[in-house]
Amino acid sequence: MFFRLYIFLMLALLLAGCTTYLAPGQVPVPPLETQRVKVVTIPLPVIASSPNEGITYGGLTAFLLHNEKDEVCSLLAPQVNQNDNFGISSTLYGAYYPTADRSFEFNLSKSTKVNEDYELKVRDQSLMNRELELNLFLYTFSDGSARFYGFQSWSRKDKETNYADEETGFTLTAGYPVLDHTQFQVGERYRDVGIGEGAVRKVPFIRDRFPNIPGVNGFTAHAQSLSLIYNTLDSPTMPTTGIRAKVAFENSATIFGSSANYRHYDGEVKGYLPLVDGRYISVARLAYSQTLGEHVPFLERSVLGGENTLRGYGRNRFIDSSYMLLNLEERIRLFRWEIFGVTADWELAPFVDFGGVMKSMVEVNPNAFEFNPGVGFRAVIRPNIVGRIDVGVGSEGPAVFVGLGYPF
Repeated sequence: MFFRLYIFLMLALLLAGCTTYLAPGQVPVPPLETQRVKVVTIPLPVIASSPNEGITYGGLTAFLLHNEKDEVCSLLAPQVNQNDNFGISSTLYGAYYPTADRSFEFNLSKSTKVNEDYELKVRDQSLMNRELELNLFLYTFSDGSARFYGFQSWSRKDKETNYADEETGFTLTAGYPVLDHTQFQVGERYRDVGIGEGAVRKVPFIRDRFPNIPGVNGFTAHAQSLSLIYNTLDSPTMPTTGIRAKVAFENSATIFGSSANYRHYDGEVKGYLPLVDGRYISVARLAYSQTLGEHVPFLERSVLGGENTLRGYGRNRFIDSSYMLLNLEERIRLFRWEIFGVTADWELAPFVDFGGVMKSMVEVNPNAFEFNPGVGFRAVIRPNIVGRIDVGVGSEGPAVFVGLGYPF
């Protein structure tokens, strides 16, 4: 019922959109090589229900700016939402895609209770004959809906606690090709975490129930990483065919300012197989993570749950020293609709998420794995923009996630 109502509202509001033309100096982006800038305005509802945050409702207006090739090169999306836990939230999301090699994204959000989020993402692959790829992510946020249930896969619902996850940090990576389709990447990550009072007061505070877990009083992570990536995808943001495989090692050391010494080992393979001229795209992801060390902060361990891993649960539902994850998804293009000069692919995406956490691979227990079936609905505006709704079902009930971008 929720899903059908959302789609009805979204289609109804789409009909209220419009197209206008402005002079380049009248739009808040760098000058475009066109005499007039086409701006498509589309209002949309925001309705979501996640295990951590509860029910959120409101609305946004998306402003899609086009370049001289009539491609969407910029997006501005102000929105206002209401949530019983956080009050009223005002958000401005923006994205700018000047070329295929560069992109900029930002998010500015402030709630009347606890929550706030300020982010900047930059991707640049225009340097050194377009061989050097730089990615920068700067952020500071406070999430008053954060949860902790204890470690291991059998952490119980009745052990649920709440807190405000207060973080400031950055991630910087630089990648350079070493073989065909193969990139060597180095990275630097800084994360300063504070643990404050959460916004969900009906749930116990984390330090009242788990006073001795590492990181419960806050922590700092300063880590360096090495990665090897094999990539044949046809697009970095909206792939339809190819494979991307990554193995990574990251080290966190007290000598560089971290709260503890530990190591991360990660591996991930994603594959995209188009069928029937791309109308169907079969997508799979297999991932493994292992964290080794003493006194590892709980949020620096291997974590599952949320809109990009196990979509039947809230963020960070399962935490331990390792995880295994398998995501299977069939992206089905229902129809292609041009409205106000913007061509959008409307997709249905049934999916299955299968994964679990454990202390180590040698202690894998089949009963530790969660099975989350679900369905997604996507509006895709190529080459850059995806709006999505994912509804996943776990053993503790359904979860609904609304956001931008594919989950993987």
